[in-house]
Amino acid sequence: MMNKPYITIVSEVTVDGKLTLYRGASSKELMSIMTKEVYKYLHSIRAQVDGIMVGCETVRTDDPSLTVRYVEGKNPTRIIPCSTANVPFNANIFSKDAPTIIVTTKRAPKERIEKIKNLGAEIIFAGEDLVDFDILLPILYKRGIKKLMVEGGASINWEFARKNYIDEIKIIHLPVIAGGENVPTLIGGEGFKSLKKILKLEILNHFVIDGFLITEWKVQK
Repeated sequence: MMNKPYITIVSEVTVDGKLTLYRGASSKELMSIMTKEVYKYLHSIRAQVDGIMVGCETVRTDDPSLTVRYVEGKNPTRIIPCSTANVPFNANIFSKDAPTIIVTTKRAPKERIEKIKNLGAEIIFAGEDLVDFDILLPILYKRGIKKLMVEGGASINWEFARKNYIDEIKIIHLPVIAGGENVPTLIGGEGFKSLKKILKLEILNHFVIDGFLITEWKVQK
């Protein structure tokens, strides 16, 4: 059994399960309808974890800070898997508010690696061509990242789902419908395509904050 962090996926999704208004759009547009109290809920989860992870596509599209601002608490370590280390050098994740780890592979250009180190972030190599979470998760656990919050996007969520690494899912249901066949949903990838393989969930909690339904789920192992 692999030593890995306790993984909680946290996401805002529309009633029809979309993460953004259209493919390539920032999720910040949809999140702008959230109230301060809903943001407090989101940031209270950040304050309880050791690490927070988003993919490099989310960094490029949304430019998140991934810090605790709406509640009191310590900023978690920011962890960004990016196979070619292709993150913008002016991204908010390089602020000095919290430690940042860029997880990359052997094929990442050396000059990008050096630049990222100069910006004050740490580099972890995990994999040859693609970031290998089987290599990465035990490294994070050993370094004290016992609780990991994953805030997307759809591709990373799928990687954790297909390997059954997710322990909990917390969803902020945005009371809107976005539509669109190709708009990213909570879990992307190729999908399970089989009833035998799908992840089964057990509801732990549900409540409403300012008209936003929050549901919290445990993944059945």
